[in-house]
Amino acid sequence: MTDTPTTTVRVERPGMFSQLQDLGRLGHQSVGVPVNGPMDEWSHRLANALVGNDAVAAVLECTLTGPCLRFSQDTLLALCGADLQASAAGRAVPLQRAVMLRAGVALDFGARVAGARVYLAVRGGFTTTPVLGSRATYVRGGIGGLEGRALRKGDRLPVGPSPAPGVRLPLAELLQESGLPVLADLPRAIALPPTEPGRVRFVPGPHWGAFTDAAQQAFCDTPYAVTQDSDRMGLRLAGTPLALREPLELVSEATVFGTVQVPPDGRPIVLMADRQSAGGYPKIGYVASADLPVLAQALPGDVLRFAPITQDAAERLWLRFETSLAEACDAAALALR
Repeated sequence: MTDTPTTTVRVERPGMFSQLQDLGRLGHQSVGVPVNGPMDEWSHRLANALVGNDAVAAVLECTLTGPCLRFSQDTLLALCGADLQASAAGRAVPLQRAVMLRAGVALDFGARVAGARVYLAVRGGFTTTPVLGSRATYVRGGIGGLEGRALRKGDRLPVGPSPAPGVRLPLAELLQESGLPVLADLPRAIALPPTEPGRVRFVPGPHWGAFTDAAQQAFCDTPYAVTQDSDRMGLRLAGTPLALREPLELVSEATVFGTVQVPPDGRPIVLMADRQSAGGYPKIGYVASADLPVLAQALPGDVLRFAPITQDAAERLWLRFETSLAEACDAAALALR
């Protein structure tokens, strides 16, 4: 089989909240348009690398329960992130591996085992029409992805041409020879993000000193649980309320992924991929970028513990994150040869 630009994916069952995301809609926050993009950038980028795509290619982000999808052509795909018990024709589909799926065989997901979000990349990427230069879905704004919404039963997703036209993949040859419905490459050690579940490091924010000593200590020493009213816009946390020394009047300013803001009720909110472009609540801290995958895979009820670090330490963590991801992507590229 040679990858073609005519491959389509039919949605037999959409799952709870499955939507297309690329790396985000950059450069428009000044006019109120959020960045969007993946909640878990590590899983998004690695899934693309496993199928030979550029890092910016659109993938499917599936939350808590996955979809059932049927492909019109033999397709190279990869799943990274949460374990939602993916299978094809009764055979388990492994995570963090390149997988060849035979045309017409359904890729199905079962009960969640671990994590909150799994990322499905297909060779060539999903090629819906970009909006403001991005295919990222923004449900609240109704733009991007597939008509600005999550998947529905009966939808058809277009897949782009192979990033290496004319190249016949060894795994495609093996699939044809085997007669199997699905075939994964040989096991390879693909690194996981250098994070620890539940541990979230942060840099104290511009209003750190405006919080009482007790609030500062509570944020660092007591657990906070992810609540049911968390979503792609922000994780709302339950725990010791964080009090200010005195009321503050603040001018709204730009927000970033991982901003920890504290509204008047004292319950912290960590802003996530679909965050608003500006906010005026006090900012007690900023989650280190390297630990954002921990938040992306957190479920309601999961407990988080925050630990303060310096800006320099956060930058070193990010360099380590990028180095580890680059090594994983290099290993993925090697596996395609």
